[in-house]
Amino acid sequence: MDELMQLCKPDKSLPDSLKTTDPSPSPLSTLVKDLEASESPKKLHISVKMMDEFMRLARKNTKNNIETCAVLAGSLKNATFSVTALIIPKQQATSNTCQTENEEEIFEWQDKQGLFQLGWIHTHPTQACFMSSVDLHTHYSYQVLLPEAIAIVMSPMDNRRKYGIFRLSDPGGVRTIQKCPLRGFHAHDPPVDGSQIYEHCSHVILSTDLKFQVADLR
Repeated sequence: MDELMQLCKPDKSLPDSLKTTDPSPSPLSTLVKDLEASESPKKLHISVKMMDEFMRLARKNTKNNIETCAVLAGSLKNATFSVTALIIPKQQATSNTCQTENEEEIFEWQDKQGLFQLGWIHTHPTQACFMSSVDLHTHYSYQVLLPEAIAIVMSPMDNRRKYGIFRLSDPGGVRTIQKCPLRGFHAHDPPVDGSQIYEHCSHVILSTDLKFQVADLR
């Protein structure tokens, strides 16, 4: 339900499907070493208070049926990820789209804090809690870099569940999106392995005492 968030700096040496963040000095080298030490997905902790704070900051947009999106950043310690920052970039949005602007500000703030991206969060103010085709393509750019990356959908109007924490099924969903050349809203065939294209995360642990910071760049 959202325009593709352009959250990855282009690397011209890679094919379009694998363009990623500019590999400048960052915690990424440490991350790679830690990831090599064990299998994925690792546990990922996130604060429920952070999700509540995001909804508070998105309240004005939500009342006006406008989406809001943000980036989740954090660190890896003792083979466990922790989301410790909520970064809300400048953005343009409608009732079913959200597109970031001035993405460089996200990376600058993130690099100064020594953090890397662990996923993203956005609202569905008028829709149910699910991942649209555009959401799936957006999340692919996160999950192809980090298998543990999460996509949180906040749906205050959904009476069944107010939020969902999702990821592409792996390998089925990942391969389906990797091979899909379409953009915008469109249908996807089910993965050839018979799995669902995306799923609820089983590696996420909700915390009530995990500390976090907020960077509202709007």
